[in-house]
Amino acid sequence: MNIIDRYIIKKYLSTFVFTVGIFIVVIVVFDVSEKLDDFLKNKAPMSKVFLEYYALGSIPFFLNMLTPLINFIAVIFFTSKMADQTEVVPILSGGMSFNRFLRPYMIAAGIIFLFTFASNIWIIPYTNKIKVSFENVYVKPQKVSTTTPSTHMQIDSNTYVYIGNFDTKRNIGFDFSLEKFDGDQLIEKLISQRITWDSVATKWKIEDYTVRKIDGLKETMDKGVSRDTTLDMLPRDFEVYDNVFTAMDTRELNDRISKEETRGTGMMTDLLLEKYKRYISPFSAFILTLMGVSLSSKKVRGGIGLSLGIGIALSFTYLVLVQFSTMFSLKGGLPPLIAILIPNVLFLTLGFWLKHKAPK
Repeated sequence: MNIIDRYIIKKYLSTFVFTVGIFIVVIVVFDVSEKLDDFLKNKAPMSKVFLEYYALGSIPFFLNMLTPLINFIAVIFFTSKMADQTEVVPILSGGMSFNRFLRPYMIAAGIIFLFTFASNIWIIPYTNKIKVSFENVYVKPQKVSTTTPSTHMQIDSNTYVYIGNFDTKRNIGFDFSLEKFDGDQLIEKLISQRITWDSVATKWKIEDYTVRKIDGLKETMDKGVSRDTTLDMLPRDFEVYDNVFTAMDTRELNDRISKEETRGTGMMTDLLLEKYKRYISPFSAFILTLMGVSLSSKKVRGGIGLSLGIGIALSFTYLVLVQFSTMFSLKGGLPPLIAILIPNVLFLTLGFWLKHKAPK
């Protein structure tokens, strides 16, 4: 790397860190003002509010969500300043191609990409777990339903489960039934008034049950008071609050996806959206860097303000498009992978078009 490369990388990363600091202050101020009543009403300890909720939970969450916006603004801000101070023109007129001019930007974007990718896979799920746990106690505890009604679940290729109502606080299910099939032929059906999770024995305890076994034209009935059994399901499978998947680590998320393929409880779209988002969204660092440099490397009459305004508008458009495609996937049947790719592909195309129009 030459002096210009080091200069651009230093300006890129320092501006990015400075912008992150500004956003942290703004996020905390606005979030405190919005949630202060909830904190007071639910008697949240101030030490937990700032050290646990904000430092370890909300700040990493919001920064992860707003990194594309912060990245884009940082690139446009310092590149527009370079162009306004006539620093870009001598670089390009001195024989450096625009592709070569982009190299230090992409190196810096690669650093942000690696940090964001590592955060998505290993850090953010744990900080989200802290955030979710705090919110479900001190912010909006009513969002966590203690009961899950009418759950149908396939736990293996031949076994189906139905629970009329599950209490997630006490880990007790009511109106439980378990059906076993041989092909399409029902061979056993168990009906129970109550099923309870034994966390010590890590087994389910079935109470007041009746078992009906079918062998061709022959049927037998058996009743019992209590029995222990092992089933491929856990109490956390019945958690129903909206943000539960964001608090799962990658291994747990993949395990839930593999089980959902068999069970078919209707959560597959949410699970796949969360998984693809973790792997694909970090690439926005390269896409928005390409757009930002192409957009702001030309000196314009409006100065830095015009380029910065356009950049902010485009970055918010990117975030809105991400939300729209996510909702189309959740409500409209759009495949999750396509939903995550659409904003990135569209803005990558726009980035190449802006690069074509950029000064050479």
